[in-house]
Amino acid sequence: MPKQKKNKKNKTSIKSKNFLEKLKNLIRKPDFLFVVGIVFLALLAGRYLLIPGYFNMHDDLQMMRQLAMEECFRDWQIPCRWTPHMGYGFGFPLFNYYPPLPYLVGEIFRLVGLSFVDTVKLTFLTSFVLSGLTMYLWAKTFWGRLGGLLSAAFYIWAPYHSLDIFVRGAMNEAWALIWFPLILWSSYNLVLKGRFRHTVILALSFTALLTSHNLMVLIFTPLVACWVLFWLVRFKSWSTIPQLAISGVWAFGLAAFFTLPVFLEQKFVHVETLVVGYYEYIAHFTTVSQVLFSRFWGYGASVWMDADDKMSFQIGQLHWMLPIVVVGLAVWRYYKTKKIDSVLFLTTFFFTAGWFAAFMTHNKSTFIWLEFDRFLKFVQFPWRFLTLTILCFSFVVGALPALLIREKAKMAAFLLIGAVVGFNFGYFQPEEIGPITDQQKFSGVAWDMQQTAGIYDYLPVGASTAPKAPQKELALVISGKATISNPVQKTNKASFKATVESETAQIEIGIFQYPGWKVFVNGQEKENYVGSDTWGRMHIDLTRGEHQVVLKLENTPVRSAGNSISAVSWLLLFTAPLWRKKLKGWPR
Repeated sequence: MPKQKKNKKNKTSIKSKNFLEKLKNLIRKPDFLFVVGIVFLALLAGRYLLIPGYFNMHDDLQMMRQLAMEECFRDWQIPCRWTPHMGYGFGFPLFNYYPPLPYLVGEIFRLVGLSFVDTVKLTFLTSFVLSGLTMYLWAKTFWGRLGGLLSAAFYIWAPYHSLDIFVRGAMNEAWALIWFPLILWSSYNLVLKGRFRHTVILALSFTALLTSHNLMVLIFTPLVACWVLFWLVRFKSWSTIPQLAISGVWAFGLAAFFTLPVFLEQKFVHVETLVVGYYEYIAHFTTVSQVLFSRFWGYGASVWMDADDKMSFQIGQLHWMLPIVVVGLAVWRYYKTKKIDSVLFLTTFFFTAGWFAAFMTHNKSTFIWLEFDRFLKFVQFPWRFLTLTILCFSFVVGALPALLIREKAKMAAFLLIGAVVGFNFGYFQPEEIGPITDQQKFSGVAWDMQQTAGIYDYLPVGASTAPKAPQKELALVISGKATISNPVQKTNKASFKATVESETAQIEIGIFQYPGWKVFVNGQEKENYVGSDTWGRMHIDLTRGEHQVVLKLENTPVRSAGNSISAVSWLLLFTAPLWRKKLKGWPR
């Protein structure tokens, strides 16, 4: 027994020594302190997300969407497409069109026992941290670690970044900001090195963007296309084009469960409501003063008349002034050395791209919007282009240390990090934060508001108008004599028993008619119809007798195809270490 105890103690001490040795090696790594610094800057920006309570936001559906995702998992509706709670309780094809990635990540927090309130806040906070880290990864490739840290600080502390989280509550757009730098980094490395790992990272990062924000893909793709084309020409790496194509096809395949229905099943919902009235882009252009000079910060909405805007659209004075200084220094160095180096090209390229994105927020760019109206109208708010502006300008600012002598570079970088944090510190907070529980948010008036919010976004076409009252019963008798009993409703299934005493009875089902929903009466599929119901609910006719009515949400051919393509694509990803070895001449 004493020997066994000694052996156990020896093993424990060896393990602890190994752990301490690994920890020491980790701390000694050059990137470690920079990563810690970025995480600290992100936590500082999201400090109000770490304290108890909840805050008001424009898109106050984050908890409802998280609830919808969780209930889908409980009912094995994977991938999640339908929620019974929204659409005033008549159901909604939410995740058939709304990108699911942030809420899939949110389920990790739910699995460890966090409340919906805390889950939403931590999912927002995660976007702060990850966007800083991906910017650091990209920027340090060209500017070194110090430049990467500077770029990450400016990216995290851009006023628009706070606007997305603390004002708009734009979860998906905040998550899109994570993937921009990673896509630019991985595509550059793929063109430069042609390695398989970069093919996979590029495919995964683009998949993440596709499943984070549809419109950001539309805005961002031209920039990354120009970026890739330049490096193809610069390195004459034409042989990497097939790998780039594989990444693109693979990304589409991984996200096909979502992207195919988004593109091919738009005809089943009222998408026209997304681009009319308040959502017409013509109503939301900015002014030069708002973008460049205003220090106004508000928590209201973007409105038609610029003077009445209660929302800030500023780039941030430091964010647009410093790139001018950086490009000026790069040009001055060119005239001094007569050499066009990568610093001059990259700063000039992203400086130009950033200003072009800012130009797209102004009404002088209307001719471009009109030229590409078919696609751009779905952007809805021209100021969304500020996502590209803060991406480009933050990257350019990181070049400053590379243009200064070493002694001055460190001092300048840390002074600027302190300046951008101090200058924008007051923006990174909610208007107010108050105590609230999941139960309070999912009951009473708050619940009713979440049930009806955004009801016209993806309202099924069978409804000519949105419901004006909530679903009270799963099934109602419209004509004839019948009784309804044992109603049960889940995300992908519903059932009730109908006892018909008259010759026939018309039954109204409190679920929108939508492709995929099928009605079975006593095990046999029964045709359903909308009829004259302006709310678009399903109706069936039953004859005398007892009937067990079951509704099932099944896949359409498009959804089945998307699911199958994604399944194969993910299988290829997980088995890549096995089959990649058979690919000759493809570097790791």
